[in-house]
Amino acid sequence: MVDTGFVNSLTLEQVGMNFDEFTGEIQHRLEMPDTGRAVRAIRATLTTLGERIPEENAEDFAASLPMEIKWYMTGGVDEHGQRFGWQEFLDRVAERSEADPVDAAYNARVVMDLVHGEVPAADFRQLREMLPEAEDDENWRKLFEIVDAGGWNEGLEAQTGGGPQ
Repeated sequence: MVDTGFVNSLTLEQVGMNFDEFTGEIQHRLEMPDTGRAVRAIRATLTTLGERIPEENAEDFAASLPMEIKWYMTGGVDEHGQRFGWQEFLDRVAERSEADPVDAAYNARVVMDLVHGEVPAADFRQLREMLPEAEDDENWRKLFEIVDAGGWNEGLEAQTGGGPQ
């Protein structure tokens, strides 16, 4: 006889986060006072990223995200595959999220770190390969600074000596 509770728990774990969990985690990580601001940060980051990459790549990349989050990269984008650099990305994210550019950059990094944990490694690697990394200010590597530092939890603990309890 199969223990259906065990099977159901495996199925739920494979599905990943739902919309409320995803937005709640971003709200927590960014210490935002309400969900609306977290949703704006997520939408601004992923919609702008969806504009930058080809539509089929956006579809593949976002496939593992909650349906509402996936929509920001796919259905919420008027024109995929636009050619713009890191600074234009930040300007668009700042405008959409109603944040200053420094906060918008940090928020985008936190969103990308959470997304990193939700999408297959091969899809994340493919995304990075589409975004040019250079030594100047037009460096998309900046979007992945938290991921490259070992993730939000580890990075926060290293900076503050604590982290989420």
